Amino acid sequence: MRATFPRLSQIPFPAIRRGRLETLQVNLGYRCNQQCLHCHVNASPKRREEMTWETMEDVLALVERASVKVLDLTGGAPELNPHFSALVEQATALGVQVLDRCNLTILEEPGQEGLAQFLAGHKVKVVASLPCYLEENVEAQRGNGVFDASIRGLQTLNSLGYGVPDSGLDLELVYNPQGPALPPPQGGLEADYRRELKARYGVHFNRLLTLANMPIQRFGSTLLSRGQFDDYMDTLRQAHREENLDQVMCRSLVSVDWRGYLFDCDFNQMLDLPLAEAGTRLHVRDVDIHELVDRSITVAGHCYGCTAGQGSSCGGALV
Repeated sequence: MRATFPRLSQIPFPAIRRGRLETLQVNLGYRCNQQCLHCHVNASPKRREEMTWETMEDVLALVERASVKVLDLTGGAPELNPHFSALVEQATALGVQVLDRCNLTILEEPGQEGLAQFLAGHKVKVVASLPCYLEENVEAQRGNGVFDASIRGLQTLNSLGYGVPDSGLDLELVYNPQGPALPPPQGGLEADYRRELKARYGVHFNRLLTLANMPIQRFGSTLLSRGQFDDYMDTLRQAHREENLDQVMCRSLVSVDWRGYLFDCDFNQMLDLPLAEAGTRLHVRDVDIHELVDRSITVAGHCYGCTAGQGSSCGGALV
């Protein structure tokens, strides 16, 4: 796989500083039951990196002492970590909002029977990947059979109350472009998703999030191999909006890798870019979150993926 960071490191990006921490995003491992073309983690069934329970206990201790509001669980497929359920149980017992970034097909994997019911029972917010409401587009990006399994997963979640008004069970869907282009306006696309999924499959959801594809890991390598990297970076840079800098996710979020080390965001984690001004790697067991407030954030060319156009973050469009 061809690395993109040598090029990204040469692209200047405006300086930004961290605000107050609200979300701790924790990568439980890079193993996944899928291998998607756009994946910035390079996750696959062959990956074996996964967080230990000892490190999860360090995460829970940080959540408690830092009064974290949201614990955002990601991967790979975070549910494949054998300690996923125990982490969710203890985090919810602390009164934290737990968010599961779910690829939907995991609900049908052997050993995951009852996963949907578990998520509903603990009122876990589900953020589910569905890059299109058309089968051919999803399968081109994520593989054969993924679309039908995803729809079945959504129908299962709906049957448990997810996406139903006033149920307290939030279901958000995530859209990624098919290739090197910016996402369309989130509001209009959400209306299309809502109409088509209801009419075709009876599926309901609360909100659609649109995310730009990041020029790193598998997607970045694909851009390089196809000679599209420079053109895509030009697209991102030309669409940069200064006002998006106030709302980028890294200002209120810290990312934790499977080993327990901290990064400014999930994308920096994949590029192995440590926190700025730290001088050394910081681990969840050692960090004082209050010391991170107003600290510089490590930036490079890929950051334009968050500030281009309507903006993009783990919470969808910024404007």
